[in-house]
Amino acid sequence: MSQSSSTHSMSLMCFITITVALFLLLVTTTHARIYADPDQEQERSFASQFLIPHNAARSKVRVPPLVWSAKLTRYAQWYANQRSNDCALEHSNGRYGENLFWGGGAGWTPAQAVKLWAEEEQYYNYNLNSCDEGQMCGHYTQIVWNNTRKVGCANVTCSSDQGTFITCNYHPPGNYIGERPY
Repeated sequence: MSQSSSTHSMSLMCFITITVALFLLLVTTTHARIYADPDQEQERSFASQFLIPHNAARSKVRVPPLVWSAKLTRYAQWYANQRSNDCALEHSNGRYGENLFWGGGAGWTPAQAVKLWAEEEQYYNYNLNSCDEGQMCGHYTQIVWNNTRKVGCANVTCSSDQGTFITCNYHPPGNYIGERPY
């Protein structure tokens, strides 16, 4: 066998091996999607509604993306359930960072809540490391806090048509006085 036909045979073998590997990968991932747990898919979708806008804000200031935490989500849900009767914007005073949202009526989405928090960026003065006078920016600075790595969130529709309550919890927490978020 000549060098040329040997090289051709090796190339053909590599092509066949790669083709078979890609086929097996396709079959495996398709099989996994067919038999995926619908509850897990719903949870991933819920998490992504929070994570995408959080990480978009973080990306703008070049800090690492957050990951979803089941532990923080359980805590957030526990606290959201406490607020389901009154929708009060009172912090849980737990050991995590926390952003709260209330919107009148039903239908508020996670992305809308995070967008409103992130829009506080316009009131944050990095050079002075403070909010503009009379403005809030602490929700924003918690979102982009460089050392924060995990987030978990929950929402409830409050009783008697009082609106929607959304909470996100962050670990490690941020917003330490005198420290810059990034």
